[in-house]
Amino acid sequence: MKLLNFTKELNELEFLKIFSELADENGKELFIVGGFVRDLILKRSRNEIDLLIIGNGPDFASLSAKALHVNNLSIFKNFGTAHFTYNDFEIELVGARKESYDLKSRKPVVEDGTFEDDIKRRDFTINTLALSLNKRNYGDLIDYFNGLEDIRNKIIRTPLDPLITFNDDPLRIMRAFRFASQLQFTVDESIVNAAKQLKERLKIVSQERITNELLKILSSAKPSTGLKLLFYSEMLNIIFPELSRMAGVEQRKDYHHKDAFFHTLQVVDNISENTEDIWLRFAALVHDIAKPATKKFVEGIGWTFHGHEELGARMMKSIFRRLKLPLNKLEYVQKLVRLHLRPIALAKEEVTDSAIRRLIVSAGDDLTDLITLCRADITSKNPNKVSEYLNNYEIVMQKVLDVQDRDQLRAFQSPVSGDIIMQVCNLKPSKKVGEIKRSIEEAILDGKIGNNYEEAYGYLLKIKSEFINNKA
Repeated sequence: MKLLNFTKELNELEFLKIFSELADENGKELFIVGGFVRDLILKRSRNEIDLLIIGNGPDFASLSAKALHVNNLSIFKNFGTAHFTYNDFEIELVGARKESYDLKSRKPVVEDGTFEDDIKRRDFTINTLALSLNKRNYGDLIDYFNGLEDIRNKIIRTPLDPLITFNDDPLRIMRAFRFASQLQFTVDESIVNAAKQLKERLKIVSQERITNELLKILSSAKPSTGLKLLFYSEMLNIIFPELSRMAGVEQRKDYHHKDAFFHTLQVVDNISENTEDIWLRFAALVHDIAKPATKKFVEGIGWTFHGHEELGARMMKSIFRRLKLPLNKLEYVQKLVRLHLRPIALAKEEVTDSAIRRLIVSAGDDLTDLITLCRADITSKNPNKVSEYLNNYEIVMQKVLDVQDRDQLRAFQSPVSGDIIMQVCNLKPSKKVGEIKRSIEEAILDGKIGNNYEEAYGYLLKIKSEFINNKA
């Protein structure tokens, strides 16, 4: 069915004419399909083009690569697909196919198929749209499943019964929620219902693929959209149970949402307005992860979560390993989770230089990220409370800048080295050397001496007898 023509837009990519001419010369029907068409309608930029040919994909890809003088062609004969890069575009070419699945695997059995076979096997109606590249109807939009209408109505639907679509490939459930989060679309209720029924099927999908979709949700402009869908569909119980257990965990409402899970979603949305750093966003997602395990009711105060920041930091190692997250990001996330209450405490009280120094040293190069997280952590519906805490943070941050500039605390350690301590105190390498060094550092942090060699050396001379005479 002809609805719209995109010849003008396709003409901006002159190399598409070469594909068109090759298809006509070889008597083949050729189409642009999937995400490129969807994003063209949505006016979103994209550097990937999926081409569908009614015929042998690798053969046509070889002809195309030769015509374009491309020598980076990769062919995957088992799937009838080929890939190459041209003019900064990632181009994938596939022959029309139909697929069937084994219940124990998401890898399809592939057979040659018609245009309709290929289109209806796709995940969502918004991805079933195609543009003809043949001369007779160049640029015509082909829409068998009302994908254009769904784009206009901002809704995610499947071309077939979602139970069939998701049973074949359960990762598509997460893709549905990821698209909803990225595009800010709603999801048809039938998709959520199917996800509930088939959530256990996700176990046949590799952890890497699941985590990749989760991180794409977290990378979207408003991650809570996808995270809520994961929660309401009960998928979160399967992929991230520690997160789903936070739902219903009641907490004080002075500057937080009453429910710990929905508070967390608001924190993630808040921080996403200020950073695209996926690991800072992930730290926001898990900053209160240990609240269910530390929840305790105290008369006159309400629910408390003492130690949740420390337990949460310790939980990160097993979570990173299970989700197959990069371990080089573990220490960063642990640090932010462990320290996320420190600036809040400072913002609520009169700030001393000593407390500021300790915060600077503990956070190190990640201090700015920590403060960004703490600002995002204010989710009260009382605008006066929010304003009060944010204003206090500004005071804290000004104090941080003043102390940093004055005391030169970046990459802080004792100005007096262990070698000098051993020489002055006539000590061999031992635990005592470390104790003396820490005592000097504590004196600097408490403001007793300045962060410089002269004062630190003088302090060493002052305290050395205390440590040398102490035989313990």
